[in-house]
Amino acid sequence: MFFVKTLSHTIRLPPQFFGPWIQDSVQRKLYEEVEGQIDGRYGYIIAVLDVKEVGRGVLQPLTGLAEFEVVYEALVMKLFKNMVVDGVVSTVNQIGFWLDIGPLQMFVSANLIPQYYRFDPNANPPAYVPDTDDAETLRIEKGVGVRARIIGVRNDAREIFCVGTIKEDYLGPQEDV
Repeated sequence: MFFVKTLSHTIRLPPQFFGPWIQDSVQRKLYEEVEGQIDGRYGYIIAVLDVKEVGRGVLQPLTGLAEFEVVYEALVMKLFKNMVVDGVVSTVNQIGFWLDIGPLQMFVSANLIPQYYRFDPNANPPAYVPDTDDAETLRIEKGVGVRARIIGVRNDAREIFCVGTIKEDYLGPQEDV
């Protein structure tokens, strides 16, 4: 789920940042450009941990920009099929609900929710409520912690799509998530 990866990125810096503080400007621009971004190969880049190397700047003839190749270590989050994750419900409707898993979202379809849960459109906020009178069974509504298993992940260049299920043992709403 979380990995430390060594990555590289090209920074283009305009001439107004040239001078004795150029290294700081390159690092600041690196943080701005890569933190919080999704890389199709490595997943969600959470934070830049360390700047390993800043290459020599190469001036672009027509623009005046300098290009720096920067090698850095980053903390990344990558999701895999069959991974069990904890998240917080952000949206509930009759076709399913959305879970926030850190910075990413996962959809759980109504077909992948156990049969003893039914959607209650009259509830405020909308929720999936258990058919049983068991006090141990929790409602699925906005703000509730849920443990789910990822059954499908699609990594695009700039987005990550996840679909999950809670129709298995030990999955579903949790009191301590």
